[in-house]
Amino acid sequence: MLEEVLIAYDRSPRRDDRTRVNERIRVREVRVIDDTGQQLGIMPPQQALTIAKQKGLDLVEIAATATPPVCRIMDFGRYQYQEQKRARQAKKHQKIIEVKEIKFRPKVDEHDYQFKKKHIERFLADGDKVKATIFFRGREMAHPEIGRRILERLIEDLTEVAIAETSPRQEGNQMHTILSQRAGKKPAARKEAEPKETEQ
Repeated sequence: MLEEVLIAYDRSPRRDDRTRVNERIRVREVRVIDDTGQQLGIMPPQQALTIAKQKGLDLVEIAATATPPVCRIMDFGRYQYQEQKRARQAKKHQKIIEVKEIKFRPKVDEHDYQFKKKHIERFLADGDKVKATIFFRGREMAHPEIGRRILERLIEDLTEVAIAETSPRQEGNQMHTILSQRAGKKPAARKEAEPKETEQ
C-alpha cells in the first residue's frame, strides 16, 4: 500500500510538468494555430489532431491556462531540439557573477595594500564583484575612521575600473564596501608604490 502511494507521488510532478502533446491533450475544445501561424479556430482536440496527422506533424499545447487552451500544429521533436539548443546557448554565454572578498587590516602596509588592490583589479576584469573588508581587533574598534580612510582610498584608486555599490559600512568588528566593474572599462596598469616598513 505504501509503495503504491510513493509511486503515484513520484510520477505525478513529472507528468504535470511535461508539455501535453497529441492524445495527451484531454480537454473538450482547443484553439488551434497551424504550422504557418494561421488561426484555425476552436475545435475538439481529436479534430485538431487529425489535421496535424494529415500534415505529418504533432498537436502541441502551448498555452494550457488559456480558455480554451491554445494548441499549435508543429514538429514537436524539432521544437524540443530547438528549445534545448537555445537553453545550451544561453547557458554557454551566461556569466555567473561571484562576490570575492579581499580582507585588509587597519594597519595595512603600502606593499600589502597595492598587492591586494591588484587582486581586486583582476577579479573585476573577470566580471566578478569584490567585497573589500576591514577587520578591527581590540582597541582598533575605537578608530573606525582608519578603516574608512583605507576603503575610501581604495574606491578612489580604482575609480577608472570600478564603482562602489555601497559606501563603506560598519557591521560589528568589520567595515566593508562592494565594488563592481565599471561598464566598458578595463583595469589600467598602475605603477606600484615603494613598500614601506610594516607597522607593528
